[in-house]
Amino acid sequence: MYYVNREQIERRLHMLPEIVQVLKSSDTLQIQDSNLLERYALERALHLALEIVTDVGSYLIDGFIMRDASSYEDIIDIMLDEKVVGSELHASLIELVRLRKPLVQEYYDVDRVVASELLNRLKKEEALPAFAEHVRAYLDQEGIEN
Repeated sequence: MYYVNREQIERRLHMLPEIVQVLKSSDTLQIQDSNLLERYALERALHLALEIVTDVGSYLIDGFIMRDASSYEDIIDIMLDEKVVGSELHASLIELVRLRKPLVQEYYDVDRVVASELLNRLKKEEALPAFAEHVRAYLDQEGIEN
């Protein structure tokens, strides 16, 4: 029997539409060209998005007793291996998670061009809403109720 805390997963997934709204509300598509407040808001939104993705992944790994993750990227790899997400979504999520260290630890030297490119891609691909849909479908398939 698995113990998957769907309530905690849903609490995190419910944040994604708001984060997507912040990411899409930017008229300027280049973080480095944004005004200071907008730049920090976009970077924080990216940070929250990647934290949600890794938190949800960790809940799934723990709840379904999947193999232990060795890194943030490995969390995404495990979700691919366990068929929570497909290969295209996996690629976008890996890029998002790779921004964690620059955004959280090396904030003084963030490559804003890379962050801007990822921001544009996330807007175009709808990766974050797709992630939420995939997770919910996986939980439903596994019979985990709200």
